[in-house]
Amino acid sequence: MPPTLASLVHHSALKLTVRAGEDHLDVPVRWAHVSELADPVPYMEGGELLLITALKLDAEDPEAMRRYVKRLVDAGVVGLGFAVGVNYEDIPEALVDAARKEGLPLLEVPRRTPFLAISKAVSAAIAADQYRAVTAGFAAQRELTRQALAHGPEGLLAALASQVDGWAALYDASGAVVATAPEWAGRRAARLTADVQRLRERPAPASSVVGGPDYEDRVELHSLGTSRRARSALAVGTAAALGTAERYAVHSAIALLTLTTERSRSLHEAEQRLGAAVLRMLLAGEPDHARAVAGDLYGDLLDAPFRMIVAESASASAARVHAGQPPRPPAVKPSAAALAAAEAGGDPLGALAEVVESAAARAGEAVLVVPEGERLVVLAADGGAAVAACTEYATALETARPAAVPEPVPGGDEDGLVVGLSAPSGPIAASAAYKQAEQALSVARRRGRVCVEHEQLAAGSMLPLLADDAVRAFADGLLRALREHDATGRGDLVASLRAWLSRHGQWDAAAADLGVHRHTLRYRMRRVEEILGRSLDDPDVRMELWLALKATSPE
Repeated sequence: MPPTLASLVHHSALKLTVRAGEDHLDVPVRWAHVSELADPVPYMEGGELLLITALKLDAEDPEAMRRYVKRLVDAGVVGLGFAVGVNYEDIPEALVDAARKEGLPLLEVPRRTPFLAISKAVSAAIAADQYRAVTAGFAAQRELTRQALAHGPEGLLAALASQVDGWAALYDASGAVVATAPEWAGRRAARLTADVQRLRERPAPASSVVGGPDYEDRVELHSLGTSRRARSALAVGTAAALGTAERYAVHSAIALLTLTTERSRSLHEAEQRLGAAVLRMLLAGEPDHARAVAGDLYGDLLDAPFRMIVAESASASAARVHAGQPPRPPAVKPSAAALAAAEAGGDPLGALAEVVESAAARAGEAVLVVPEGERLVVLAADGGAAVAACTEYATALETARPAAVPEPVPGGDEDGLVVGLSAPSGPIAASAAYKQAEQALSVARRRGRVCVEHEQLAAGSMLPLLADDAVRAFADGLLRALREHDATGRGDLVASLRAWLSRHGQWDAAAADLGVHRHTLRYRMRRVEEILGRSLDDPDVRMELWLALKATSPE
């Protein structure tokens, strides 16, 4: 504790006597200052014990003393020491009365006690308090380090909460609570998710203080990590502002958690390299070797049905659509540049990786994530938290698209994502699952969707797949001669062909739909064959014509 007026009064060597303000002696003293100025307030910072002999004061004037004492109180001066036997043999009653009315502690300083002795006593007490704080801080650092080594972040948080007499919480990259100490603080910590997310938007290191009527206590938030974008955050809740010793403990915790975070990142990158090797073996049809390499790290993931997720940035997908490039094969070697971009922010693949990995970590699931520049490949347990988080994230992106956009643009927004999910699969069929994910990704890209699951393709219709410029161009070319014939007014071959095909070649039914005689319809179908130079008896021809009609239909 810092020195107080009470501790100075009880200092046996100083012989101080309290003449006023007996009820305010527990206030801390930041410094002892000597000033004989009639108005020393401009040179005060607050928290001082002012020492005077009243050399330039009319200490017997009640009005002058009232104004003098009031200015001292308003400036934050915590006490007034008056030396007797110098200019006044006793403290004038005018000053005593003014100090008593303002509640300002007034200490009588005997002639044999120099002001220097009081200043030294205050300075020594402050130095001792700071030494105790530093010593306590070093002890806290040792205890935090011991707990971190023995019990990980959970043990560190428990030790920190004890040191600050409050609570502590650790958040992951998505702002979700990872651990709290004590356990009852979990609900309080969960309320700060939005504040943690705002903190992560600021360049690290960053900190903020949260308080007010919506919170039970004062909470400090600190970002963790050495990169520009924080990977996690620490919250410390206390009933009041932190003291020096508590501040040392918090700073030690930040350093230890940052070290843990950076070490975890190195391990994470090593895991990704191992995961890339596992994925390469799975796609090469070597599941047994993949299991051997995965060991305990990904072993559980390969023993149950999993989903393959392939994601691209929408800008890369749009470029592939315009260039007419086929999906490229997986280059499973992780890219350090992609990881750096994800940390720097603004990278949709990095954001998706954070969402998936955070969800898997909270659920205790194994997940294999392989970033590779413009693409992200994920292997996650079917029905698990990682897959659910991926689809929820994609749904949120889809919902957040501007309502003013009339139709989705193939490839999506340049800053967005395109994601394809395979059907549930196993290690033996990993290559097929990857192809399914790529097929779903291709459909999502062409439909302007954020995410498409392969199972949706089988359950839906293939007609939306015809919404492609190349398909429309083929259909227009195939039907152009028939449309030109109809434009001359010499018949209605296109409508007749559509009716005939829709009735599976049944002449009477199709003729009835058109309102013509079946012989008229037979004549028109012969004209179609003559104009196209193709036989309608060929099922491939009938299929192509029907798809061409559907691709160019205005409906």
